[in-house]
Amino acid sequence: MQKVENTVSCEEELEWISKHSPRTTAGIEKLPDLKGCRIACSVHIDVKLVGFIKALMARGAEVFVIGCNRNTTQDDCVAVLKSAGAEAYAWRDMPEEEYQAGIQKAVEWGPTHLCEMGADISNALHSSPAMEPARKKVVAALEATGSGITKLQGLDLSYPVFNWDDVVVKECLHNRYMVGLSTWVTFMTRTNLSLHEKTVVVVGYGLVGQGLADAAKAFGGCVVVVERDPGRIIPARFAGWRTSSDLSPSLLAEADVIVTATGASNVVGAPHLAHLKHQCFLLNVGHRASEIDVSAIYAAGPRRVVRPYITEVTLAGGREIYVVSDGSMANLAAGTGDSINAFDTVVAVMLGGVRHITAGKGPESAAGVHLLPQEAWADFM
Repeated sequence: MQKVENTVSCEEELEWISKHSPRTTAGIEKLPDLKGCRIACSVHIDVKLVGFIKALMARGAEVFVIGCNRNTTQDDCVAVLKSAGAEAYAWRDMPEEEYQAGIQKAVEWGPTHLCEMGADISNALHSSPAMEPARKKVVAALEATGSGITKLQGLDLSYPVFNWDDVVVKECLHNRYMVGLSTWVTFMTRTNLSLHEKTVVVVGYGLVGQGLADAAKAFGGCVVVVERDPGRIIPARFAGWRTSSDLSPSLLAEADVIVTATGASNVVGAPHLAHLKHQCFLLNVGHRASEIDVSAIYAAGPRRVVRPYITEVTLAGGREIYVVSDGSMANLAAGTGDSINAFDTVVAVMLGGVRHITAGKGPESAAGVHLLPQEAWADFM
């Protein structure tokens, strides 16, 4: 049998996705007329979100798209969106200064509504009094990530923002199960290694961490959970996991794989390098790449790319460690993220959210963060 190369185009993949996304297909039909809406999207520009953005434009919205992560943007998807009429400023591995410039361009574009993963545009809109004219144009917004919600809660918001990260179907499906599953599928695909006989250290035991731990065990790993919050470490113990409150030298010397899912910065960095086991893998699935201090790790010794998305760093004494996807969220930067059928539900919630902030009760809500109500998305299920 002749070997078939994986050369599926974005448009071909979109056709496949549409065949297996019944909730999204039904939800698109329920979108209201969006003429007059200027929707700025700061999202992972992944093929599974292209159909969502194209649907907004098909209903009459003007759309400006930026990536919410410099390392997860798919350039062919950006091209498809531009050809469909969206304005976009994003490309894979764009420099930080260009990433920040994209946020500013989205602000200057004058959106009336926001659809965000990470709250970058909202944060910029509230960065100075000079932004008040732009802030006043925004009617309402959506936010999809825990890190974004944390950021928003520190702002004196000028408009209502609807948190759909905590919507039950996203929590229980995407956060709790799919991130963990897709992370280990990505790990095994990129390394050609299984987790059998490997000590897997999961740092953070929120819903994503719980999914990572369960999936790692299912794939043969010996799991240790690291969590500082007593409200989370006790449930981890009740679940039967071996636990630790920190990345101790003895644990670092034992770990074959360390995965971070905390929302914090520099969870793994220079202070840990002296203790890391030879050939330990470091990967992150948090929203930002800053959970692993990649700059400090790359400065610690010679490095080379040994496989796609796998960077080997040689430390003092000849020990080697491996950084997956430069510390960016591994399941998306090096993999394909959620399965199509699982993400179908996520997109359906997003579509319900768009309806809520454009033609529903969303704009009537007080400024501040609100949970996206079930009435906004239930009929999309």
